[in-house]
Amino acid sequence: MRHYLDFEKPIAELEGKIEELRRMSEPGGINIADEVARLTAVADKQLRATYAKLTPWQKTLVARHPDRPKATDYVSGLITDYTPLAGDRAFADDAAVIGGLGRFRGRSVVVLGTEKGHDTESRVKHNFGSARPEGYRKARRLIELAGRFGLPILSFVDTSGAFPGIEAEARGQAEAIARAIEACLEAPVPLIATIIGEGGSGGAIALAAGDQVLMLEHAIYSVISPEGCASILWRDAAQAATAAEALRLTADDLKRLRLIDTVIPEPLGGAQRDSAATVAAVGEAVHAALTPLLGLDGATLRARRRDKYLEMGRDVAI
Repeated sequence: MRHYLDFEKPIAELEGKIEELRRMSEPGGINIADEVARLTAVADKQLRATYAKLTPWQKTLVARHPDRPKATDYVSGLITDYTPLAGDRAFADDAAVIGGLGRFRGRSVVVLGTEKGHDTESRVKHNFGSARPEGYRKARRLIELAGRFGLPILSFVDTSGAFPGIEAEARGQAEAIARAIEACLEAPVPLIATIIGEGGSGGAIALAAGDQVLMLEHAIYSVISPEGCASILWRDAAQAATAAEALRLTADDLKRLRLIDTVIPEPLGGAQRDSAATVAAVGEAVHAALTPLLGLDGATLRARRRDKYLEMGRDVAI
């Protein structure tokens, strides 16, 4: 069954009625195709009106939608001959960060991603996309591997943030994230990062400090979650909607602030309504972003990347 968000209740009622009518018009039932067509048009109009004026908090809910395609969906849909690689060669393997070798449109690449999981079992396995230090050390290892073999890097980011547990801090969480960001900035090969759902704090930046940062239309990207921000500023997580407005975490805001490079349109109603079309759109955007970078040498890529991030925040009206 389709999962509906709170603000989608009017749409849910219409589509529920449509489904009931369709069952009634099955062979042996009454043909009510005209009524189904009329309600479908009304539902489509309601859906367009709703998604044309989403608030930042509503976009946050869409970005977290349980049915949105996850990093593994993009890997399976865009990467052929994929071979996963595991472990940080220091402590353990962290399933929250996936990565490996494969081919993107015939070209060998290194792929990275933060994976939230699709159901309870996989979400627990991947720790809901919140990586521990070994996850970021694995990412750094694969980025350095890509540099040695001259392979472009594609990353797909979807995390609420790095895992905040005591054991993660004890194993050097901050240092691991910082080293992963450093590896991104120093990579002598093109790095295309795509925010596919949530881009939370340093846990996201660790895999997203690339030459080009792409972002799905209803994804979010922020230094802190709205709930975390509200808990700090107002000591009340219930102020999350107000915090989401202030954080400027939507794709349109971030494009205007020049913190990302490209906004990728989603199907009407969000990526969760047509995963295949979303994956295909991301593939086209990644290809368009990657192609101009393939002829550049490592020194040029690093210099351009350095300039890109040093320029962030300059002469931009908040």
